Amino acid sequence: MQHLPLVVGFGGINAAGRSSGHNGYKRTVIDALAKSQADATWQSLAGLMQCDVNATDYMRKHTLIRRIEEQYFDPDRIPWNRAVNLAPGQGQAISFELSRRDVPEVVPKNWQIQELDDGRLRVTVDAAMPVTIQDYRKLGVSSAGQLPTGFDPAALYQSRNHPRGLQLAIAGISDALGSMGLNWDDVSQRVRPDQISMYSSSAIGQMDETGSGGLLGARLRGKRVTSKQLALGLPQMTADFPNAYVLGHVGTTGGNMGACATFHYNLKSAVNDIQSGRAKIAIAGSSEAPITPEQIDGFMTMGAMATDENLAALDGLANGEEIDYTRSCRPFGENCGLAIGEASQYVILMADDLALELGANIYGAVPGVFVNADGHKKSISGPGVGNYITFAKAVALAKSLLDERGFKEQILAYAHGTGTPQNRTSESHIFNETAKAFGATDWLVPSIKCYVGHTMGPAGGDQLASALGVAEHGIVPGITTSTGPADDVHHSHLRISSKHSDIGAENFSAALLNAKGFGGNNATAVMLSAGVAKKMLAEKHGSAAVSQWRHSSEIAREAGIDYDAQCSNKGMSLTYRFDHDVRDGSHVHIDEHELRVDGYKQAIKLKPEAN
Repeated sequence: MQHLPLVVGFGGINAAGRSSGHNGYKRTVIDALAKSQADATWQSLAGLMQCDVNATDYMRKHTLIRRIEEQYFDPDRIPWNRAVNLAPGQGQAISFELSRRDVPEVVPKNWQIQELDDGRLRVTVDAAMPVTIQDYRKLGVSSAGQLPTGFDPAALYQSRNHPRGLQLAIAGISDALGSMGLNWDDVSQRVRPDQISMYSSSAIGQMDETGSGGLLGARLRGKRVTSKQLALGLPQMTADFPNAYVLGHVGTTGGNMGACATFHYNLKSAVNDIQSGRAKIAIAGSSEAPITPEQIDGFMTMGAMATDENLAALDGLANGEEIDYTRSCRPFGENCGLAIGEASQYVILMADDLALELGANIYGAVPGVFVNADGHKKSISGPGVGNYITFAKAVALAKSLLDERGFKEQILAYAHGTGTPQNRTSESHIFNETAKAFGATDWLVPSIKCYVGHTMGPAGGDQLASALGVAEHGIVPGITTSTGPADDVHHSHLRISSKHSDIGAENFSAALLNAKGFGGNNATAVMLSAGVAKKMLAEKHGSAAVSQWRHSSEIAREAGIDYDAQCSNKGMSLTYRFDHDVRDGSHVHIDEHELRVDGYKQAIKLKPEAN
């Protein structure tokens, strides 16, 4: 019998805040929370943002999607070098001075160089010469889903020369470990060293100045390439780096790339490892820091972004009227494009037998993730048939696991919901036709990109964190940036609401988490509530085993609560262990049956039949 992959920890950070303790989720529905829960959410944000807990107006304005803040760049003044030809006036020459070190390696043939008394050089050119001069332009996109103002992962550990994506990965994985309520070193010793896996990557890569972006642009900016830019800029480094300096396991590691479905691709690998028995613990996630002028310009050129001009036109604003950037992303409503966002999201899965044995927190379960391509396509960005397949497979799996009421009335269909006109039509058709085929009539359709933006690789993780929040608190986030579905949205068998829906945690059974990416990367995951997961555990292991787990899990539950309180009061504390407990070949002992590594309690079995 297959192992059930249980969610025993989750964490991360996006524009709504910290994921663990459901804090980011609660920020998205804060106006629907009871006062005590709202106050606790503001406290958590205050600890994260290093501001006064009573500064709720400030925290509202400096979370979620908003105008791009100065620590990123000024969208009204983007450096934009301009190539021009300088021509001398009639009967004149172009003359300028340089230091010796600034002379080009290959001196242009028409340069005449004279050495001056002060050691500088005078250059005279008697013909036109091409030069690049510094210029500035307005970007055209002024909003993004930025991390809460005041939170800087780089300040929380030794992050010198680390791209922002890696910084976010360290924060996300540290947060997930804290939410477990179990000591990671103790947990990792309870399984064979090769029974832990880790899958993480970014969709685009580490494209900021300290990563691949700096590598590619260094010479154009007159700078040197560093020794770390190539290695740390790799997309899969968000798995390799935290594994080396946070987790320290010797099992499977790597990353899958599926464009904006990247989180789901990694989640599928983790789920497969648990179900097959290859791993007892599997961590999946993604981290992305795409708020750079270059990446925004790329998406804008494709026509995918909600530009200032289009937002103003959509709202009928006169020239000079202030745009409401908080409403930049409007999934399934009258919209004009996506708002980019940054995030890091990670989930820790554990085999059901191990989770019961350790008394782990059980937040939910992921019984399946489906991935299918589009086949032949008209365009690389256009939708195809693949998402119909993934979504229908996910619905079929959910139906096989739930009773009739749970399936028809207690499912949430989390949409990819980019906020583009093309997506609102194509994804709503997929959802609506599938619901119709399976006899569902009123599935709620949340889309949290309206709050945190499109975070690219981690987008599916944003959905998962939100769904786990609904499972705990019972409030479904509405698409509050929109007034309702556009005329071309299919929703005869769906409920797309611009308001929060308090369904009650007891009325949530499962979420269908849908993700789509350029190139035909489609994925849909099924997430079960903790209540449904526990019923399945009782059927498989017996009620006595689950009862014993309830008693033993109190320790992990209380530890998770304590971790959340500590973060809320003092801010996050990240795990980063550089040059810690390093092992090499001298610590390895091999015979024909097994391999042992000093420091690990259990041996790695070498015979295939023993695995």
